[in-house]
Amino acid sequence: MTPLSPRFSSARRLLLAGLFTLAAGAVQAQGPSSVRILVGFPPGGGTDAIARTLAEKLKDQLGVPVVVDNRAGAGGQIAAQTLKSAAPDGSTFFLSHDHSISILPLVTKNAGFDPAVDFIPVAGFATFANALALSSGTPAKSLPEYVRFVQQQGGKDTIGVPAPASIPEFLVGMVGSKYKLDLQAAPYRGSAPMMADMLGNQIKAGVASIPDFIENHKAGKLRIVAVIGDKRQAILPDVPTFKELGIAGLEELPYYGLFAPAGTPHEVIDRMNQALAKVIAMPDVREHLTAMGLTVGYQPQSLFANRVKGYTQTWDRIIKASGFQAK
Repeated sequence: MTPLSPRFSSARRLLLAGLFTLAAGAVQAQGPSSVRILVGFPPGGGTDAIARTLAEKLKDQLGVPVVVDNRAGAGGQIAAQTLKSAAPDGSTFFLSHDHSISILPLVTKNAGFDPAVDFIPVAGFATFANALALSSGTPAKSLPEYVRFVQQQGGKDTIGVPAPASIPEFLVGMVGSKYKLDLQAAPYRGSAPMMADMLGNQIKAGVASIPDFIENHKAGKLRIVAVIGDKRQAILPDVPTFKELGIAGLEELPYYGLFAPAGTPHEVIDRMNQALAKVIAMPDVREHLTAMGLTVGYQPQSLFANRVKGYTQTWDRIIKASGFQAK
C-alpha cells in the first residue's frame, strides 16, 4: 500500500478536527438534558407555585424536562448559594423575588454570594405587592381597626413574616412606628409555615406577598387590609395602600425574575430568555399569574438588570436610614 503523503495526512487531521468541533458545537447547541429551577422557599408557598407554573411551560419551549428544586431556608440564601456553586452550563437557574437578590446582601454580613459578581440576571417577568393580612380570629377588618384592637390588648402584638431582616419585617417596624405600637416581627422559614399559623389563629397578622395570601383571602380564611405600591392592586380594588393610610416610602414594587450562575454563555442566557418570553406571552399563563396577584410584564435581560440594580440601591438607602445593623 502506498503511504499517505504528509500533506494528505495533515489535511485529513484538519478535516477530522473540524468534524469534532462541529459535533461538539451541535451538542452544546442542544443544551443540557434537563433544567432545574431553584426556589428558596418550601413547597406550597407563592414562589413555589409560580415556579411550577413556569416550569410546566418551559419544558415544552426548551424541549427538556424542567424541574423545581426547593432549597428552603434563610430567606432564599441557601438556594442562592446553590446557584453560585452550580455549573454555568444552562442546567441550573434561580427563580427569585427581590429578597434573596436585593435585600439579603444588604442585611447579612456574609451572605455567601454577591449577586453583582456571582449571578447573571436572565429576565424579569412580574412585579408584586407585599401586603398586611389578618387572621380570621382577629375581629378587625381594616388596618385602623387592627390598630385599635392591638391598643386594647396593651399595645403589643407579634406579626409573622416569611424571613428575617426582610422587607415584610421592615414594614412591621414602620407600622409600629406610625401607630406607636410595640409590634414584633416573627420570622418564619417561608410563607407556607407562616400561613399555617395564621390559618390556625396562632398569630393574628402576617406580612407577605399577595400571591402568598390571595387564595385564602378569596376564601375568607384571612383578610388583606393594606398593600404596598403607589396605587391599589387590580386584584384587590377595595384594599388601600399603605401610602393612603399615611405610611410613605413603600411605593416601589418588588420583582420576580430568573437568574443564572456567572459564566453562563450568552447563547444559553438568550435561549432561556426567549423561552421565558414565549411562556409569559401565553394567555393562560398570564391569566394564572395575574389571578395569583402578580402584575405580569416581561423584561429582557438588559432592562431587568437595570431594574434589579435600581431596586437594590433604593432599599440600601432605606435600610441604612432605619439604623439596621447587618448580622
